[in-house]
Amino acid sequence: MSNISKRTLFWAPRLLSILFITFIGMFALDVFGANLGFWNTLLALTIHLVPSLVLIGALAVAWRWEWIGAVIYTAAGMLYVVMLLPRRLPPPSIKLLWIAMIALPAFVIGALFLANWLKHDQLRAMR
Repeated sequence: MSNISKRTLFWAPRLLSILFITFIGMFALDVFGANLGFWNTLLALTIHLVPSLVLIGALAVAWRWEWIGAVIYTAAGMLYVVMLLPRRLPPPSIKLLWIAMIALPAFVIGALFLANWLKHDQLRAMR
């Protein structure tokens, strides 16, 4: 494995996690258009940011122990799919789009953390 491949494998799940957390966090911004007042907006914003905060914690732990990142990101993707599929609305085509936008990146990040964990000794030797 070349040095560039090792660096890419090491940094890819971490950078993609940051981008994914930012993407998920952007959905919380819709509370500002609801005209709820200061305290209710603050409460709604906090509730909407819970998934991002959980993923930030997961990333902090996964930065050192990659297998935890593999488990948490895969579980987050599965949880989203399991919660979405039984819902009556939206139509199946929209559900598929939502799964592709939310769960698929989580699965990819989980797989990259798993690859990181499996190649842990080689990746740490590059330093």
